[in-house]
Amino acid sequence: MSPAAGADALRPLPVDVVSVQSQVVYGRVGNNVAVPTLQAFGLGVAAVPTVVLGNTPHYPTMHGGAVPIDWFAGYLQDLSARGALERLRAVVTGYLGSAEQAAALGRWIAGVLQAHPGVQVVVDPVIGDHDHGIYVKPELVDAYREHLLPLADGLTPNGFELEQLAGRPLPDAASVVAAARALLVGRTRWVVVTSAHPGAWAAGTMQVAVVTRDAVQVLTHARIDIAPKGTGDLFSAAVLGGVLGGASVVEAAAAAGERVVAALRRTQAARSAELLLPSDAAGPQA
Repeated sequence: MSPAAGADALRPLPVDVVSVQSQVVYGRVGNNVAVPTLQAFGLGVAAVPTVVLGNTPHYPTMHGGAVPIDWFAGYLQDLSARGALERLRAVVTGYLGSAEQAAALGRWIAGVLQAHPGVQVVVDPVIGDHDHGIYVKPELVDAYREHLLPLADGLTPNGFELEQLAGRPLPDAASVVAAARALLVGRTRWVVVTSAHPGAWAAGTMQVAVVTRDAVQVLTHARIDIAPKGTGDLFSAAVLGGVLGGASVVEAAAAAGERVVAALRRTQAARSAELLLPSDAAGPQA
């Protein structure tokens, strides 16, 4: 057998999930969180970076930036060209570096869904939060609406991001539910809103609203008094892992919330500057 024939007979690396998010050299955000979380569910993950940074911007120095659009689109095309998507089960998206990336990603996902209609798409529309406002390029709000929301089976915005997508303030629980319900069109079957309506939280708690076409359920979990970066990325990956494991979206969201709480407790106890995951074998000592 010739070397070429032998290579043709080899099977591609199996990929269950394509995770399209940020990558940092130091820290725990984006794919640095999503990949180990999804792997903890026994899933094979292909990580596609949208930005490559030395660390998150809240440190005094930072190097890197958005992946050039031809590289980014090429990464996605290469996955398809290698035959890596034959057993693909899901695509999850997080922080994007530009509206051009959103458009390229939308085109690629549309092609994937045409070839593999059973693939699930979970979009975490990373835009900002109540504490910091919008921390992505403002044009990404419209880019999410145009290119990615129509392709999503599920969405995991925080309360602030839901306001940006809705284009209006959401001052109470009813308005949060109404805004989430408005996104349940086409493919989209559920919206899980983290940090939903903070004014309704009891002391020491936080709420997550799970909105489907048939029901609304508000989940409550403990509030840990630290705010490391990456908890949203952990949550969305854990929700996807749970759903792919056969849990309902309510069950998956509840378990994901507990996973985030466990990570925050571990991070707090270790006095770590970065998020420690529950699956970490060891971390800084308190």
